Amino acid sequence: MIEQLREIFSKALVSAFGEELAKVDPQVMPASNPRFGDYQVNVALSLAKQLQQNPRTIAQTIVQHAQLDGICYPPEIAGPGFINLTIKPEYIAQKIQAMAKDERLGVEKAKKPQKVVVDFSSPNIAKEMHVGHLRSTIIGDCIARLLEFRGHDVLRLNHVGDWGTQFGMLIAYLREEKPEALTTANAVDLGDLVTLYKQAKIKFDQDEEFREKARQEVVKLQNHDPESLKAWQLLCEQSRREFEKIYQLLDIKLIERGESFYNPWLPEVIKDLEAAGLLTEDQGAKCVFLEGFVNKEGKPLPLIVQKSDGGYNYATTDLAAIKYRVNYDKAERIIYVTDAGQANHFAQVFQAARRANLAPENVELVHVPFGLVLSEEGKKIKTREGESVKLKDLLYEAINRARKDLENRLAEEGRQESEEFISHVSKVIGLSAVKYADLSQNRTTDYRFSYDKMLALQGNTAPYLLYAYVRVQGIIRKGNINLDELNFEQPIVFTESAELTLAKHLIQLNDIIQEVERDLMPNRLCSYLFELSQKFNQFYDQCPILQAEERVKISRLILASLTAKTLKLGLSLLGIPVLERM
Repeated sequence: MIEQLREIFSKALVSAFGEELAKVDPQVMPASNPRFGDYQVNVALSLAKQLQQNPRTIAQTIVQHAQLDGICYPPEIAGPGFINLTIKPEYIAQKIQAMAKDERLGVEKAKKPQKVVVDFSSPNIAKEMHVGHLRSTIIGDCIARLLEFRGHDVLRLNHVGDWGTQFGMLIAYLREEKPEALTTANAVDLGDLVTLYKQAKIKFDQDEEFREKARQEVVKLQNHDPESLKAWQLLCEQSRREFEKIYQLLDIKLIERGESFYNPWLPEVIKDLEAAGLLTEDQGAKCVFLEGFVNKEGKPLPLIVQKSDGGYNYATTDLAAIKYRVNYDKAERIIYVTDAGQANHFAQVFQAARRANLAPENVELVHVPFGLVLSEEGKKIKTREGESVKLKDLLYEAINRARKDLENRLAEEGRQESEEFISHVSKVIGLSAVKYADLSQNRTTDYRFSYDKMLALQGNTAPYLLYAYVRVQGIIRKGNINLDELNFEQPIVFTESAELTLAKHLIQLNDIIQEVERDLMPNRLCSYLFELSQKFNQFYDQCPILQAEERVKISRLILASLTAKTLKLGLSLLGIPVLERM
């Protein structure tokens, strides 16, 4: 609707005031209050100075040139120059019919599909995925799903930490304490590897002789020593298997390209920076000084790209990754989903990439920052021992709690269900609750993690949305309805206000998905789906479906069916499957 109205009012601006206003945004948005109609157009206020006219006069002129026949009632001009629009019910009925007959529910594909890289999750080898990896993994997957649905060619990349000093340190330590781990697959599990890594770090910090051994191991690795490479590959494989278990549990698909993948391009990046006149040597290190970056003392803050010992930094790897993604992957939009603490790093890397022409202006570089996952008390989530909570433990705890809630509900209702049903529903509800609790927050803020809130059947939760879907399936089963035989050509009728309210919300789907595609804020899709569930429940309570006379019954069945399809599509874009029964 917004896209359609924007086009109508863009033409009206040109028709009324000439071609110089062809690129002016007509500022169409949903009405802030239903009393003012369905949509409002606010452009008249911003044009007053340019046109040297009263905003109300401008609004009246725009309305006279707007071709709104059959779509809206006559527009109303309110206040200093707002144009308020109320869509005609018969037009909404037509839109609902078109959505119901379209397998994409009226969501258009992008007019200019792009090659998009989404860089997300990115755990470190030899470390277990912890609660801190939750947001990057879930938000990145949601963004990738939505862009894929819009028709973009999406490359989902997992930029794992699989190179650098920590490997020299770990290999040196394993040679002393557990040499079989460097030659034999599965000689240690990931939990033991994590413990060994922590012990290696303590020794590295305290023992100068061991530090030198670790550095030698790094050099051997960088020089592709066969024995070192085999040990490194075994360690990577062990971690990779554990990561994959979590990705399968969450239904997340990724292609791994770790830091090591970009090693061959690191010297080239240094040459590119040098050729662009950006390199400065400072205390033996090669640095790039960028505009707008200073330290606490107000002095220029360097982006170090090569250390004095010849080693490279994260920034060098990220610049090499940009170069590769532009030249070989042909990316037109590169999206990095990481915590907000890395905002400064990416701002520097992006500026350096632009100035060295590693990323031309037509390639969009986007950092998608997110806040922390906190405990209910507002502190970082830790175990009793002060360690980060393992992601797999958090997920299985959600499944177990969902199972307990389900078993209690079944006992109260006196229902008998199979173990297969209980197990499946618990898993879907538990994992969906975790995903939705995360995605429904504004990603830029911290949020408090609460199992009780996220698993509740009431409120803005996954179980509430899943239950709305289940309600529709219940109506269809009870009425023995075959949706394939439903007459979608029959006109939609609105006999109650709840029907029209639901229909108006349904037709906003295309606008919402395009908004999320542009701004990369999944919580807006969550809000849309939550409001849809609320409006459907009001419709369900106020508008009998199966008992209504035939014409109204079919119209209401189409609305209910379209609600279920919209919920199913919207939830799938969040990485959440639906349930037929709960």
